[in-house]
Amino acid sequence: MAAIPLFPLGNALFPDGVMHLRVFEVRYLDMIGKCIADGGGFGVVPLLEGREVRTPDGKEVLAAAGTLARIVESSAPMPGLLQIVCTGTSRFRLLSAEQGRFGLWSGEIEILADDPPRAIPRELQACANALGTLIADLQRRGTPAALMPIAPPFRLDECGWVADRWGEILPLPARTKQELLLTPDPELRLAQVHDLLDARDLLPPAAD
Repeated sequence: MAAIPLFPLGNALFPDGVMHLRVFEVRYLDMIGKCIADGGGFGVVPLLEGREVRTPDGKEVLAAAGTLARIVESSAPMPGLLQIVCTGTSRFRLLSAEQGRFGLWSGEIEILADDPPRAIPRELQACANALGTLIADLQRRGTPAALMPIAPPFRLDECGWVADRWGEILPLPARTKQELLLTPDPELRLAQVHDLLDARDLLPPAAD
């Protein structure tokens, strides 16, 4: 397929995820402006090395996977600043990437299959329980819907949805997020998340 614009970030976006971005670099203002104008999307790719904001001596190394992003809200509170809200659509494998004028990245991608609905097995249910508790806590605190890091519908009974939300929320190394993005089996992805949560003591105690 034709090359798409890429937005390398310190965090990962997964399908059905929501991401709030403040865009102020020239290379991305133009790109996002075009996406808004023509209704197109772009690819969010985790950074394995480098910084989100370009530096003269910086080197950016992109992950081998990412997620297509669709802009659902945008505003320009002042000249030279765009605030956008994106939602993730499809995961992709990054086949090649090149940096063009002003340092803007583009790349050829291979779209990966969407997760089939997969019920959560009993041994992984603690992952969904912990995520449900987190969502309920945010709601109890009165977190405005626009600031919620997780958007409804809350599919807490599906392996892929629960795994992907943890993939966005947990402060994981970019290479770990890359591995999660490239894991095609949603139950296996959730099992990987379970191990990560368990290692951080973030799972609720097992029921007697």
